[in-house]
Amino acid sequence: MLKKGSKLNSILTGTCPRCQKERMYIVRNPYNLTKIYKMYDHCSRCGLHYQLEPSFFYGAMYVSYGLTVALGVAVFLISKVCYRLELTQSFIAIIIALIVTMPVTARLARNIYINMFVSFDKDVVKK
Repeated sequence: MLKKGSKLNSILTGTCPRCQKERMYIVRNPYNLTKIYKMYDHCSRCGLHYQLEPSFFYGAMYVSYGLTVALGVAVFLISKVCYRLELTQSFIAIIIALIVTMPVTARLARNIYINMFVSFDKDVVKK
C-alpha cells in the first residue's frame, strides 16, 4: 500500500512525487509554524522543480478546503453519534480539531496537489 511508486506513499511521506527518494520540505515537523511551507526548490535526486509554475500551490487551497470540510464532518458525526454532545459542544470540537490539525492538512493538501500533476517515474529512479 505504501510501497515506492504509489501516490499514497508520496502524499503521506512528503517525498518527491517523481522519484520518491527526497523529502520536499526543509523541516520535517509541520508544527514548526514559522517554516510550515518551506520547501526545497527542486529535488536533488531527479531535479523536479516543485513550483511547477508561478503561484502553483495556490491550487492546494482548494484541496485544503476539501480536507478540512471532510475532517469537520467526521468530527461532527463522531461527537454527535459516539459522544452524544450538544450542538455547541460539537462545533467547539470541530474548531479545536481544525486548529490542531491545520499544519498537517496544509502540508497534506500540498502533497496531494503536486501528486495530481506529477507521477512516479521508475526510469528516473534507476539513474
